[in-house]
Amino acid sequence: MGLLVLILGLVLFFAAHVFTTKRDARAQAIARLGEGTYKILYSVVSLAGLALIVWGFGHYRAIGWIDVWHPPKAMKHITIALMLPAVILVVASYLRGRIYATLKHPMLAGVKLWAFAHLLANGDLGSIILFGSFLGWGVYDRISLKHRADSGGPPIPVGGITNDLIAIAVGIVVYLALAFAFHPVVIGVPVMGG
Repeated sequence: MGLLVLILGLVLFFAAHVFTTKRDARAQAIARLGEGTYKILYSVVSLAGLALIVWGFGHYRAIGWIDVWHPPKAMKHITIALMLPAVILVVASYLRGRIYATLKHPMLAGVKLWAFAHLLANGDLGSIILFGSFLGWGVYDRISLKHRADSGGPPIPVGGITNDLIAIAVGIVVYLALAFAFHPVVIGVPVMGG
C-alpha cells in the first residue's frame, strides 16, 4: 500500500513540475485561470503530491520494505560527503553569487546530487523509485531548460563572492541540522553510525 501511495505522490508532484516546463500550455492555463489561481492550484497539487510521497514512503519503510541490492558500507560515507555540496548548491540558488552564475541552475544540480547520493546508499525498491524519480526529473528539467526561451523564473540579481561565502556557511549549518536533527528524528535513520 505504501509503495503505491508513494508512486501516486510522485506522479502528482512531478506532473505539476513537468507541466511548468510546457511553457505554451502553462501560459494558456494562466490566461484561463489567472496567475493567482494557477499558482494556488500548482501549490496544492505539489503539496498533495509531497504529502503522499512522505506518507507512502514512511508506510513502505515501516511495513513493506523490499530489498533489491545491498550497497557496500562505503557508499553511506560517500553519500554523507556528497550531501554537503548538494545542500550548499540548493542554498546558492537563493543566495546568488558566482556559484549560481557558473552553474546557472544550482538548485537542479543540488537535487540531482542529493538523489544520486541517496541512490548510492539505498538498495531497497522504495528508495530506488523515490530517489531515481527525483534524479530523472532533475535531468529532464535541466534538458528542458536548454530548449526553453525563458529561464523559468523572474530574474534575480546576482551578487559576488560574499553571497557564495554566505551560501557555504548557511549550507554547512543546514547540512548539520539535516544530518543530526532532521534525518534521525523525521526520517528515522541516523546519518552517522547505525
